[in-house]
Amino acid sequence: MSSFTPHRTGRRAGFSASLRTEWAAFLSVRGRVFAMAASVLVTVSLGLLIAGGARSTCVTGKGEGPCPAPLVGPDGTAVSDKYYFVHQPLTGDGSITARVSDLTGQIRLPDVVPGVRNVMEGAVPWAKAGLLVRQSLKQGTPYAAVMLTGAHGVRMQHDYIHDVAGGPHNGPQWLRLTRSGDTITGYESDDGQAWSEVGTVKLAGLPETVEIGLFATSPGALWDMAQAFAQATATFDHIDLKGADGRWRHDDVGVAMESDGKTPHHPGGAVESGDKLIVTGGGDIGPATVEGGLRADLMLIGGALGLIPVLVVAVTFVTASGRRALVGTGPPGRPGRPGRLPAAEVVVMAAVMGAVAFVTGLVASAVVVPAGLALLRANDNPTQPLTLGTGLRVIVGHAALTAASAVLAVGLAALVKRAVVAGGLAIALVIVPYFLAVAGLAPWLLVITPAAGFAITQSVPTFAHVDVPQSLLGGYYPLPPWAGLAVACGYAAITLAAASRVRRRCPG
Repeated sequence: MSSFTPHRTGRRAGFSASLRTEWAAFLSVRGRVFAMAASVLVTVSLGLLIAGGARSTCVTGKGEGPCPAPLVGPDGTAVSDKYYFVHQPLTGDGSITARVSDLTGQIRLPDVVPGVRNVMEGAVPWAKAGLLVRQSLKQGTPYAAVMLTGAHGVRMQHDYIHDVAGGPHNGPQWLRLTRSGDTITGYESDDGQAWSEVGTVKLAGLPETVEIGLFATSPGALWDMAQAFAQATATFDHIDLKGADGRWRHDDVGVAMESDGKTPHHPGGAVESGDKLIVTGGGDIGPATVEGGLRADLMLIGGALGLIPVLVVAVTFVTASGRRALVGTGPPGRPGRPGRLPAAEVVVMAAVMGAVAFVTGLVASAVVVPAGLALLRANDNPTQPLTLGTGLRVIVGHAALTAASAVLAVGLAALVKRAVVAGGLAIALVIVPYFLAVAGLAPWLLVITPAAGFAITQSVPTFAHVDVPQSLLGGYYPLPPWAGLAVACGYAAITLAAASRVRRRCPG
């Protein structure tokens, strides 16, 4: 083993010397330092400009004014909790069974003729009607529900963010919800005889007396980049409630009032007809990915433009080095010729450029995210809840994305050896897909290009059971945070490896 020690030590010393050399080369050109400072300035200034210009107003029962703080669910996520509920108190264990014999609705689309309402019949995909048990009628409290949806079959959902798929039914369906202590179980059946379990959940701390019953609600229909108001109407029959034997209570949970403070805004309702209950409601029970306030990652929209100076510096750093004479870098007896970069040198330059880019991205995000959120709150804008862990992931993740983009640019420059071509490729791969996604165009590019790395900055996750406009402005990222960053890092690693391999074949 000892015979290899001098060789390894020599390699480490050579790598350290190369790092010092490339670091000195980077600092020797002031324009590079100024460009990195410009990257920070662009990211921070655009983020603060967006935060400073944001103004959110809402019409409430007290008139028009600042929007209230977002409603927060059991896990700290911003949630929606608006529905029509026909219910009874249940003390101890029990169950409720009913058939949803019909589910329809109405969608108000933009008016074709000014002043004439344009209403379309139909239920939106995530319209919900079914059976619900919850701690209390207070919004944001724990709950569990089994339901029939407009186009996603039977679902079992609880505590707003959790969703389990049942059967792919869109017609009449029997549902059952049972309570045993803290355990809630949902079932479905085609005929009311043979039952299948959809899911079982535990609602920790469920009180002895809970509210149990039937509900209907409907989120808005997606229309371009906005939502159109929608309601769902469900007909329930064969209703059987065990463990409670009182009168049905009717509550429009979460209904908002018009500016007069007395008139309900889009109220729901229920009609009893023989053994049937016809329930109409609007709103949603689930995560509030858009309505829950402005997001922290909006502060980093300028980060895409801030990446451009970083990419330009990365490619010019490589191409300028390629023009230097590299005498003595080839094998014995074959010194390197001017204009050629050996493989080891490409790796060293990528390490230097990646480190510089990481620090640049870290400084920018560490300034603009907290400062932008503080500015939003100072202007009475509601903001999405942000945990410490998520905030750190957004800040450090932006730095990691900046570093991966810089390494990608280094690899491209080493491959094509032309600054203009390499810079154009880097911008086309990282920046262009991002802005197309912001505009709601070709969001799938955020899956197959290095721009997928922007997912690491998402501060509000994309939930499968909430439809949002497929735009970054609406909080839509097709990949989870770490998966997106992995795509960007994968592109950088593959490009750098390809450049190194090419250089090994052409050492001189």
